[in-house]
Amino acid sequence: MFPVSHEEIEAICLAEDEALQKILLATKKADEVIEAAQNEGKETIASTLLRAETEIAYFTHTIDQKAMGEAMELASTTANRQATLRARAERRIEAAASLIVERIVNL
Repeated sequence: MFPVSHEEIEAICLAEDEALQKILLATKKADEVIEAAQNEGKETIASTLLRAETEIAYFTHTIDQKAMGEAMELASTTANRQATLRARAERRIEAAASLIVERIVNL
């Protein structure tokens, strides 16, 4: 073995301390980068979720309005058909009543 001087030991210790400080600094920076990425990811998820909820609300409203319109149109069509059938039935009742009265009178 070679004899090592006190200055060489101090230089080695100093280099080790510097290396340790660089490792600690790099670890701290890595943790900060990871935290920033996680926060950005959370913000992106929250923003995307909010946008999706807004779109769902819009489409739900649009579909409800369309369904309401179609229901009103169907109700109107049904009411018109009902009125037509009622008028036809009333004419037939009148014709039937006239026929019955005519047969009774002609007996």
